[in-house]
Amino acid sequence: MIDVRRIPDRWQALPVAVRDLPLALLMVVAALLPPLRGHGTQVGELPDRPFDGWVAVVLALECLPLIGRRRRPAACLALVSAGFAADQVLRYHTAGGTALAIALISAGAHLQRHRRLVAVAASTAYIPLAFALDRLGSTEGVSGFATFYLFLAFAWGIGVWLRQTRAAEAERRQHVAEATRVAERTRIARELHDVVTHHVTAMVVQAEAARYLTAAPERLDESLTAVSETGRLALTDLRHLLDLLNPGSDATRAPTAGDLSTLVEQTRRSGQPVELTEEGGPALKAGSAEMVAYRVVQEALTNALKYAHGSHTGVHVRRAPKEITVEVCTDGSGPPVTEVGGSGRGLTGLRDRVELLGGEFTAGRQPGGGFAVRARIPS
Repeated sequence: MIDVRRIPDRWQALPVAVRDLPLALLMVVAALLPPLRGHGTQVGELPDRPFDGWVAVVLALECLPLIGRRRRPAACLALVSAGFAADQVLRYHTAGGTALAIALISAGAHLQRHRRLVAVAASTAYIPLAFALDRLGSTEGVSGFATFYLFLAFAWGIGVWLRQTRAAEAERRQHVAEATRVAERTRIARELHDVVTHHVTAMVVQAEAARYLTAAPERLDESLTAVSETGRLALTDLRHLLDLLNPGSDATRAPTAGDLSTLVEQTRRSGQPVELTEEGGPALKAGSAEMVAYRVVQEALTNALKYAHGSHTGVHVRRAPKEITVEVCTDGSGPPVTEVGGSGRGLTGLRDRVELLGGEFTAGRQPGGGFAVRARIPS
């Protein structure tokens, strides 16, 4: 049984010449119908001539080239113009003369090269036709021929407008696709930065500390265990990130209040004294605001490990019905960690995340020393 819904798709899958064939055949058949005889395009006001055997040749030359109106627009226009000229000189005046307007529109819309040359050639070819019709006794006059020429130019102009509109739409789609790719790359880079940088920084700090614990086996074992646990967390988060980036995945998990406590505890095991204060209880549901709040705390703690290792860090998260407020303050009195460079991407990415949700983000040094990161995130 034929699926009617798939007919348009199957039609579009056919070669373009096959799709243009029905129009060409329809125009030939319509021009031969008795009711349309004598009602075709007439230039020159010459009397009609009865149809004879040659009219089939004229119609074939005038209409059938429309099969190639999109694949070979210049050749189509040349053949249709020749057929139209024969139609007018032989005084058949068939309804197939409409094919000239269609060929002009198609040439203006689909011709890719030598457009000006084709336009000049078509305009030049109109002059001998006007002279021939005048010699045959036409009463059209210069104004009549000029008016018909303007009609033909208008048909060409419609095709040019269609081509420009199509080109503008293609360019717009290209810009949208490029912007989408850039946004996706930025999102992936941001997620990788947030997930990888924090865990790797913690592992570097823990490994650095382990170098000085060779004389204390128990503490060394604890430090190495912390490195191992941090590595497992990094792998877990990376797998979750890959699931999110997979187009066929339905993974939608966002960080929760428990994840925030785990994050703080992991930072403490890395030697950073962190105090977590939460107001308003856990979020009723995980969403974009909760995710951004988690990332703000994560990036702030990562920077604290990098640049103020061992300094006291306070994390204050307040959840209100319509917003989440995050404040992370580090005293900054501790020694910096050994060679864990920063790219500056983290704070910039946080600002973009927060502002995308309509919130406010600030980060900078405190007047009395230390560093503070603050964010207000609408929920």
